[in-house]
Amino acid sequence: MNGLRSNGFIAKLLVLLAFCVAPVSATGQSKSIVIASGGPTGVYYPVSVAICRLYNVRYSLDGYGCKVENSGGSIDNLRRLRASNADYAIVQSDWQAHAKNGTDIFSQAGPHADLRSVFALYSESFTVLARTNSGIEKFEDLLGKKVNIGNPGSGQRATMDVLMGRYGWNRFDFASTREFASDLQAQALCDNEVDAIVFMAGHPSGTIKTATQTCATDLVNIEGPQIDTLIADNTQYRSSVIPADTYFGQTAETKTFGVSATMVTTSDQSGDSVLRLVAVVFEEIERLKKMHPALAGLEPEEMKKDIMSAPLHDAAVSYFATLGN
Repeated sequence: MNGLRSNGFIAKLLVLLAFCVAPVSATGQSKSIVIASGGPTGVYYPVSVAICRLYNVRYSLDGYGCKVENSGGSIDNLRRLRASNADYAIVQSDWQAHAKNGTDIFSQAGPHADLRSVFALYSESFTVLARTNSGIEKFEDLLGKKVNIGNPGSGQRATMDVLMGRYGWNRFDFASTREFASDLQAQALCDNEVDAIVFMAGHPSGTIKTATQTCATDLVNIEGPQIDTLIADNTQYRSSVIPADTYFGQTAETKTFGVSATMVTTSDQSGDSVLRLVAVVFEEIERLKKMHPALAGLEPEEMKKDIMSAPLHDAAVSYFATLGN
């Protein structure tokens, strides 16, 4: 009983209850926001959980809550937003742009004119991890190999499709292609079901960490004329580096390209809701940076402007104006 009376236990219990219970208003309507994230072993999911925990600690006593839903990734999240099946979502900046403009995979749906940015988060790098004995030393070596190209609905799959188009490849150029979700990729690689996995992630990534600690693997450099042209043609992409020693056995930096992970919503999301989310993220930024390694480098100035194609929500504009330059 003494343990039950301890302040530490009670504080933890309150946080847990705040995270798990959906507050309701006097009218019986849920006052929780829903963030569409990604697979449980990716980075979007734990980052969303971290944000929701801070949100619930600050606002639960006022009747507001935050819940996280796992999903197929960026493409799935953008479709959920458009269908009003989520309030917020974390998505890759390149697919945010395509959704806003109604291009590429969103051409049939047309432009999502109501899509709004809230803030940018961290950089994501397109990553190829290969088994050491696979003979894959550069991106072009994927030809003729067994490759997991990502699950449909994920940003990594959509970006892999873009790269395949740049190189003039199709699925028949590989020995086989698989579509494992993020939580299954590490096991598939180490079980020799595939020779390599592709991944768009903030680093360090749980999936990549698991694979590198389970079997002999190598991160593959992704560079060359096709990548240079891709970056030059698309403002949503930029050169990226995965620093040496990010993962077990990685003794040198890995050169690749990347995007920005961005929080998005729609124009009909209430200003009060957006203000609450932006305020807790920016005012608790130091705590947030400690809640996941991918968040350690967050910089508020970059978060206000970094690679966001959709217009900022009006409430975010108002809040950022109070921060000054």
